[in-house]
Amino acid sequence: MTKAGLPGLLVTHLPDVRYLTGFTGSSAAVAVTKRAVRLFTDGRYAAQAAAEVASAAASIKVEIVAASQATSAAQWLAAQPGVEFAGFDAARTTVANLAKWKAALPAKLRRGFFSELAAPLVEQLRMVKDQDELALMSEAALLGCRLFEHILGFIRPGQMEMEVAAELEHRARLWGAEGMSFATIAASGPRGALPHGRATVHPLPRRGFLTLDFGVILNGYCSDMTRTVYLGSPKAGERNTYQTVLEAQETAVAAVAAGVRCGDVDEAARGVLRAAGLAEAFTHSTGHGVGLEIHEPPRVGAEQTTLLQAGMVITIEPGVYLAGQYGIRIEDMVAVTQSGGQVLTPAPKALIEL
Repeated sequence: MTKAGLPGLLVTHLPDVRYLTGFTGSSAAVAVTKRAVRLFTDGRYAAQAAAEVASAAASIKVEIVAASQATSAAQWLAAQPGVEFAGFDAARTTVANLAKWKAALPAKLRRGFFSELAAPLVEQLRMVKDQDELALMSEAALLGCRLFEHILGFIRPGQMEMEVAAELEHRARLWGAEGMSFATIAASGPRGALPHGRATVHPLPRRGFLTLDFGVILNGYCSDMTRTVYLGSPKAGERNTYQTVLEAQETAVAAVAAGVRCGDVDEAARGVLRAAGLAEAFTHSTGHGVGLEIHEPPRVGAEQTTLLQAGMVITIEPGVYLAGQYGIRIEDMVAVTQSGGQVLTPAPKALIEL
C-alpha cells in the first residue's frame, strides 16, 4: 500500500479476505490502513471470526455489524486519521455496491474518497504461494490423483457421464474434500469435443474417448487435473492424436521455470500442435493460476507477457477438439521453481485403454 501511495484499502472479494485474515465465512469485508486492519462481518460469524482471525494474526480486530459489512468498513476507513482516500478493486466491485459505499460517507467525501486500484494488490500477493500453501496444494492435488485411480476401476460402457461424475464427487467427500473446485467434466465420444462438456445423461460409448476434468477443495485450496482415457481399443489416428497432445503437454511442462514468459509456455504447447496440423483444434489457453480460487492469475496464454515466479502454481492443459468426433485434453498442476516446474499431479498420462 505504501508503494502504491494508498493510505487505505477496502477488500471485499472473499478469497482475498481469507488470504489476509484467515476468515472463511460467506459475508465479510476488510479495511486496511497503515496502522490497523479490521474485519467486518455479521452476527452469524461472531465466534467463527474471532477464532479464525486470532489464529491467523492477533493484530486483526473483528467488528460485528448488523448493516452491510462493506459499507461499515468504508465508514470506518473514512473516519481514520490520515486516510484521505481508499483504494478498491474495480474488477471485484459492482457499480451498485460502489454507489452504496459512497452514499454511506459524509457528503464532502463522496466524490473523491474511493480510488480504483491500477492493479489488484491482494491478487498479486496470492499469485506466489509460500511453503505452507504449496504443501496444502500438493495434498489437494494428490487427492485428485487418488480419485482418478479409483474411477478407472468404476468406469463401464453404457454408464451415464453423470454416474461417473457422481462417483468422483462422492468419493472425494468420503476422502475429506470440502467440495469440488468446479462442476466435474465427464465428456465422452463426440461430446469430448466440448472443452467444458459437463457431465450429462449421455451414455459412455463402447469405443471412444472419455475426458475427465475435475478438482477438489482441501483446506481452502483447489486442485485441478484432466486425464483422457479410451474405452475399447483406439484407431491409429486416435492414438496418434493422443500422443501429439501428450507431447504438447509435456513440452509445455518442460518450458516452465521462473523468469519464463507465460506466452512462451503457451507457445511451447501450441508449436507442437501446429507442427502436427492441429493448432486450430486447440481453442483455449494453455493454462491458468490455481490457489484459493480455481482460476487465478497468471494466465498462460498466447502473447501473455507475465513472467513466471517461483511459488506460482499453474495448470498446463493443451487439448484438441474435433467437432462431431472426439476431444482430448491432458492437464497437470505445476509449481514453478527457480530451475523448472514441479508436477503436483503425477497420475499416469500414457493412454489408458479400458
